[in-house]
Amino acid sequence: MTSPYLTALFLSRTLWGGVPMTLVFAISVVTGLVMLVIFRYTSNQQAVKLAKERLQAQLLAVRLFQDQLPVVLRSYGRILRGTLRYLRVAGGPFLLAIVPMTLLIVQLDHWFGMEPFRPDQTFLVKAQFAPNAPLDEATLQLPDGLVADAPAVRIASDSQVVWRVAPAKYGAYQVNLALNGQTFSKTVVVGSNMPRLSWLRTQSFWEGLLSSAEPRFPKGGPIESIAVIYPARDIAFLGWQWNWIILFFVLSMIAGFAFKGILGVEI
Repeated sequence: MTSPYLTALFLSRTLWGGVPMTLVFAISVVTGLVMLVIFRYTSNQQAVKLAKERLQAQLLAVRLFQDQLPVVLRSYGRILRGTLRYLRVAGGPFLLAIVPMTLLIVQLDHWFGMEPFRPDQTFLVKAQFAPNAPLDEATLQLPDGLVADAPAVRIASDSQVVWRVAPAKYGAYQVNLALNGQTFSKTVVVGSNMPRLSWLRTQSFWEGLLSSAEPRFPKGGPIESIAVIYPARDIAFLGWQWNWIILFFVLSMIAGFAFKGILGVEI
């Protein structure tokens, strides 16, 4: 017979996904408030209010005069113009908030978007080489705690080499790829908590900015990137498993709309 304690523990983890959910909730609420304040001080609040009131008036006209086709058609035209007017006065501040929001999500994804590997959970190390690099000379050097689980697979047509690796114990490791007397390293984490993870190390500025938490490789070198694909992290909330970015957006919007009246912000 299942004990009440175990039942309560299961329900609590299903409805509220522990520490990750608590952190996502707190960050989402703070972000919603910050975005609300940014919108208040970067938008023409009077113009936003006027545009909303005109839209509401035309929507009301459609309901009141729905049996008078000419009135309804004129109201639909005014609704379209009113929507464009609203986007003009409110769109700029929203676009202004997108840049910091995107950079915040990129950084938070290193904690919330992936889970570290577990012992005995095999994973792939994928190295992308520059064209004409000598793939046969590339070797993967593994520290104690990581073991090669299969021979390297060389894909000459794509300039790729793939190794399958099995971790034996917890730890933060550095795998080294040796080629032409040079060594290129990539971090790999085996654990159970919420470490900062980086699935990619690359030469590319934009890939490094958006996908990596490690220093970029030197430009023009024989190794373009090294990748390890961590398992995706899902966060339990209200009985559903959520991608953290979707949950973050939902909670941030709820927080923004919940506090807009208190702060007197027109959205």
